Amino acid sequence: MTAENRRVLVVDDEKAIRRLLDLALSPQGYAVFEAASAAEGLARAIEVRPDLILLDLGLPDRDGREFIEELRSWSQIPLIVLSVRDREAEKIAALDGGANDYVVKPFGIGELLARMRAVLRRALPAGEEPLFRVGDLEVDLPRRRVLLGGRELSLTPTEYDLLKTLIRHRGKVVTHGRLLQAVWGEAYREERHLLQVNMSNLRRKIEPDPSRPRYLLTEPGVGYRLRDEG
Repeated sequence: MTAENRRVLVVDDEKAIRRLLDLALSPQGYAVFEAASAAEGLARAIEVRPDLILLDLGLPDRDGREFIEELRSWSQIPLIVLSVRDREAEKIAALDGGANDYVVKPFGIGELLARMRAVLRRALPAGEEPLFRVGDLEVDLPRRRVLLGGRELSLTPTEYDLLKTLIRHRGKVVTHGRLLQAVWGEAYREERHLLQVNMSNLRRKIEPDPSRPRYLLTEPGVGYRLRDEG
């Protein structure tokens, strides 16, 4: 794998670390972008669409694990944590939260480069965008905005989470149980009526004709599917 044209976003409040990584990665062919806070990092992730993020957990405005949680709500950009926190519990929490790898500071550049190559090899092809569009429906995932024909809709948190889950699996059937688990939790996997009520409410807001849905399609007896084209 060549690093040429690979974009790497470094999110770290220590200027010296950002400088070190720029000096180490640029000669390898990586295009390095920087952010000094979680807010700046998320904005840069939307702007730059990096192939990989290197993230420090000790950010000045938010903990790095919150950064991972928010990023994963709309993107699967590969992410490696670089942190002085070396406790096993910290590593497990970050990896369970969506990090692809965890490297403890101080680290060797050779090891970091090898881990970056491994993560990039395993990464799915790029294609997930922060803005989802189909027909007149538009969803800005980072900003949690839903528009229909240019008009912003007001969704409840549950309705938004339901739509967001379907967007993650766009074009694919998502079973009733999987939707219930993703939006309400494992204890609600059998609460089919709860899902039907919220799906009905969501359709009333999104569909031009809820009785003949264009976007939120039913797969009888199985689940629901979000149309992803046309």
